[in-house]
Amino acid sequence: MIGSVFFRRSVVVKMKDGAVPERYQRNIGTIGAAGQARLLASTVAIVGAGGLGGLVVELLARAGVGRLKIIDGDNFALHNLNRQILATMDNIGQNKAVVAAARVAAINPDVEAIAVPCMLDEKNAQSFLAGVQVVVDALDNIKTRLVLAAAAARLGLPLVHGAIAGCTGQVMTVFPGDPGLAHVYRGMTGAERGVEALLGNPAPTPALAAALQAQEVIKILTGLGQPIRNKLLYFDTEQNIFEFFHFA
Repeated sequence: MIGSVFFRRSVVVKMKDGAVPERYQRNIGTIGAAGQARLLASTVAIVGAGGLGGLVVELLARAGVGRLKIIDGDNFALHNLNRQILATMDNIGQNKAVVAAARVAAINPDVEAIAVPCMLDEKNAQSFLAGVQVVVDALDNIKTRLVLAAAAARLGLPLVHGAIAGCTGQVMTVFPGDPGLAHVYRGMTGAERGVEALLGNPAPTPALAAALQAQEVIKILTGLGQPIRNKLLYFDTEQNIFEFFHFA
């Protein structure tokens, strides 16, 4: 771990001097060398490493976010194979966070991946999020989402929310003080899961939502672009609907 931190810092220093590693050259036209250096110097927590979180981890590792804390106490099962990019026949029964961290190591040695093979709850949420700049909500139940959102708000951290059900999904970014997930899930605070329990999750839905979440993280860390803030982006890939719902 010490070696990877030293290596990452040396890459950031070289980039500030104008030397861009080949692996990031296709990023530079969009986010610039300064933006890439900011990504490498950042830490992001991804809570949930399944359909949404597994792909968010993959995309952020390829983008060059320097440190990823991956939190998930669940293990891969056969029913994950239809949509979870990290699930394979070879890792059924293995912890999702541990598999995700190994995937990061195989993709990008600049990135330090920390696997936390535990479920997030009210007791550990703040300690799990310590030291990060952005939190990604890639969970699959409402109760834990609200616990995560409350912890992020207490720590003053932006939260990138994503949720999916069938061919529909939603993405939004919540900064401290913004209308948050309690607003979105008003009246559902006791619910474990939403409509996804009935509709399931075909593969294209988490792929699209996760890509949007990863882009939100990149926008926050680089300061480039406009986050989906004070509004929720809803999509339905079956009906070709992309719609914003604004919060007053």
